[in-house]
Amino acid sequence: MPGYYELKSSSNGKPMFNLVAANHEIILTSELYESKAAALAGIDSVRANGTSLAAFEKRSSSADQPYFVLKAPNGLIIGTSQMYSSEAARDNGIASVITHAATTETKEV
Repeated sequence: MPGYYELKSSSNGKPMFNLVAANHEIILTSELYESKAAALAGIDSVRANGTSLAAFEKRSSSADQPYFVLKAPNGLIIGTSQMYSSEAARDNGIASVITHAATTETKEV
């Protein structure tokens, strides 16, 4: 079963999305958008850029937890991962985004 995009409204009503893996785990979370159309464009950007390893930036939080961001060619962040327990787990998260980014399924919640 492929992954999917989950399009929903945040607690303040602004649209956002998650990329969800085949095992139903969230692997990438978007920023908040001003419109549904902008959120859908963000999903298209993940589809276009999320299959390229070069689009990922590996980072560590202030608590030294590994995570990653997915960037568009213009340098803007398209999505952010969860915090991981190890660099290996973070790298597996990146591989999961690369595997699932091209999915065409979007579920509105």
